[in-house]
Amino acid sequence: MQIAKDTVVTLTYKVSDSQGKPLEESRAPMVYLHGGYENTLPKIEEALEGKEAGFRTVLELPAADAFGARDESLARTIARKDFPPGVKVGGQLRGPGADGREQVFTVVKIKGDNVLLDGNHPFAGKDLRFALQVTGVRAATAEEIAHRHVHGEHGHHH
Repeated sequence: MQIAKDTVVTLTYKVSDSQGKPLEESRAPMVYLHGGYENTLPKIEEALEGKEAGFRTVLELPAADAFGARDESLARTIARKDFPPGVKVGGQLRGPGADGREQVFTVVKIKGDNVLLDGNHPFAGKDLRFALQVTGVRAATAEEIAHRHVHGEHGHHH
C-alpha cells in the first residue's frame, strides 16, 4: 500500500544536526496519520507521499522547515522559591505562555535563586538531518480520521 491521505504510517527515525551529531533516535516506531493532520513535519509528509513499506530516505531540513527559529521571548527566568520541588535541569513543566495558553517549558539552568526555563522546542533554530525508514502503511479507520490521529499500539489511546 502506498502512503497517501488517510493512511497510517509506521516508521523509525534518527535525527542528527547538520554536522551529523546524533540528537534523537526512535526507541519505538513512530506512528502517524498521514495527510495534513499536523502529526509530523510537513516536509516529512511530502517526502513520504506515494512511498511504501521498506522505503528509506535522509532529509536535510533547514530550521524553518523543521522546528522553526528560536523565539527568545519563550525563555524566562523564575524565582527558585516559585519552582516546584523535585524538577531538575532537563525536566519539563507546563505553565502559561505569554498569550495565556498552556505551554511546555524545559528547565535549562538552576543558578542560585533563579531557574531558567525555555518554551522553545529543543531543536528550534537547528538545521536537522532525518534518517527515516517506513516499516508499515495501512488504511486509517474512520474513527482515526474523525479524531485526526492514530489509535492503538504506538498511537493515541482514549
